[in-house]
Amino acid sequence: MTEAIIEPDLPIIDPHHHLWDLRPLIPMFPEPRHRFIEALVPAAYFTFDHLHQDVTSGHNIIATVFMECGAFYNGAYGDAMKPVGEVEYVNGVAAQSASGLYGRFRACAGIVGHANLMLGSGAGAVLDRLLAAAPDRFKGIRHQGAWDADPDVLGPPFHAPPGLYRDTTFREGFAELGKRGMSFDAWILEPQIGDVIDLARAFPDTPICLDHCGTPLGSASYTGKLAERFPIWRAAILELGKCENVVVKLGGLAMHNCAMPEEGPAAGVGSEELARLWRPYIETCIEAFGPSRAMFESNYPVDRWGATYPVLWNAFKRITAGASADEKAALYAGTAARFYRIEHLLG
Repeated sequence: MTEAIIEPDLPIIDPHHHLWDLRPLIPMFPEPRHRFIEALVPAAYFTFDHLHQDVTSGHNIIATVFMECGAFYNGAYGDAMKPVGEVEYVNGVAAQSASGLYGRFRACAGIVGHANLMLGSGAGAVLDRLLAAAPDRFKGIRHQGAWDADPDVLGPPFHAPPGLYRDTTFREGFAELGKRGMSFDAWILEPQIGDVIDLARAFPDTPICLDHCGTPLGSASYTGKLAERFPIWRAAILELGKCENVVVKLGGLAMHNCAMPEEGPAAGVGSEELARLWRPYIETCIEAFGPSRAMFESNYPVDRWGATYPVLWNAFKRITAGASADEKAALYAGTAARFYRIEHLLG
């Protein structure tokens, strides 16, 4: 679907995208493959060119932040250190962008990697290696905790242990972030928001970002239950918003898990309809956290399931049509720049 770009001059920092090549992983998944993998595998999305094609499709994307996705690990480094390979690769993509050959846009200006926090205090050595791999760009880690009793909610690629963020050993590893002034991205599912609340209260000085509005669920055993569960999700988000060390990413709602829309990939749903579906979640998050602790994200290429890149940002802009200039500046760039410590890009 092609649409005219809304507010094309509004500066945007896209604080959440991936770079990966899922094609080699096809044999790992039994037939029939989960529809999430079926949607993503055909689209290799691992070079600067792939990313550049999307971010230059009409909206004023001035910079991005890369989010770990288990790609390009280097097994030669050993099991604990292999995530360093991902950061090394992405730092190279960032260097290509920073050459200036492609204009002022800066890809992967911030890099969020992965360290296994179940190493306990041993995770500190991994964090140090990650920082050494990209000293000017590495900002923190994500250790995803997404889990549900229904395995079909997530499908084959993901499954953290239940209650991971409450685990004593995990929290020993988490403490290493605070010692280094690093941030943490939390990806969980809507019924798990309480785990993030508990983690944030236990570590009030460590910056935490809740990814994807807490991932409301509308697939598998949650099919048809979005309206029923909305009050539960809303209450949890409002409670989490009381934690001053937490920010929220406004996006991820085009994932197949959320069923907003139900069909994909990029099934041709326009930005007006997407804005209608997403508005209650986006507006609740802004109510809970305020513009200074909320940031729009693309979650690309995962959110390609529900929207093309230009249509996705148009939907967000429809939702914030009544916001002030200062509120938009925070939601689309300022909060991301501050949280990921790339404020120099706003100059």
